[in-house]
Amino acid sequence: MKWTDALSDYLHYLRLERGLSANSIDNYQRDIKKLIAFAGTESRQLHPLEVSRGDLEDFVHELGSLLHPRSQARILSALRGFFGYLVFEGYREDNPMELIESPKTGRKLPDTLSVEEIDLLLGAVDRSRAEGERNRAMLETLYGCGLRVSELLNLRLSDLFFEEGFIKVTGKGNKQRFVPLGDMNAKILQLYLNEIRVQWQAKKGHEDILFLNRRGRSLSRAMVFTIVKQLAELAGIRKNISPHTFRHSFATHLLQNGADIRAIQQMLGHESITTTEVYMHLDRKHLAAVVQQYHPREKRG
Repeated sequence: MKWTDALSDYLHYLRLERGLSANSIDNYQRDIKKLIAFAGTESRQLHPLEVSRGDLEDFVHELGSLLHPRSQARILSALRGFFGYLVFEGYREDNPMELIESPKTGRKLPDTLSVEEIDLLLGAVDRSRAEGERNRAMLETLYGCGLRVSELLNLRLSDLFFEEGFIKVTGKGNKQRFVPLGDMNAKILQLYLNEIRVQWQAKKGHEDILFLNRRGRSLSRAMVFTIVKQLAELAGIRKNISPHTFRHSFATHLLQNGADIRAIQQMLGHESITTTEVYMHLDRKHLAAVVQQYHPREKRG
């Protein structure tokens, strides 16, 4: 079996069977190609069915001198899935990644913005321009609904349920969830729809897309990143932020104000509660206050 055939089959599986996004599939492909380059060196010339645990240990050693532990862990996770697929399909009898340990990465706490910084950043939007109203609506939705940037860009007009107070979000693996839409967020979205979106002629295939560029097409991820960076600079915010920072801020601010972590998990679309629990580490003062307020021993005092 050739590497090109094995990789093509696996990417096809990720797309059709697991329903992963194009962006996720690109990441898997990029990571697996690092092993392919390693296996194709003149001294090795290994096929995918010949790769052994020892070969992978050599590969991990090489990665250790080139990449951050977090990047190493991501690549090893991709390879674990790739070889697992080859076993599942009967191409191999063993998964050589089974006993390969990923490097310790620690738990990276996400950057967040304070409520005041959110206000500063949104206040920096130039609302005299049509794009400004669109940008405000986008950022309010990122923060108000805790969306990933890919989820924001995939929002459809048909996903908005103003009367019910929800939006339908399509997340990782094409899994759908309903997220509450606050009154302020709803008003800003309706302003954008009624005054800006109606004036922009959508190109064929983009008629139902919520956020368009001036040419009537979907916005790119890179454009949203650029918008956020420029507004942060205008607002004088020195933190290294991205569209994902609004999602982190959404979860953190809800937790700080007493929201149930299970509810936050559902709104974020996390499969595992452990993914959501990272936000429990962001504000220890808040957690201490919860103990003081609700623990029966504290109440006696």
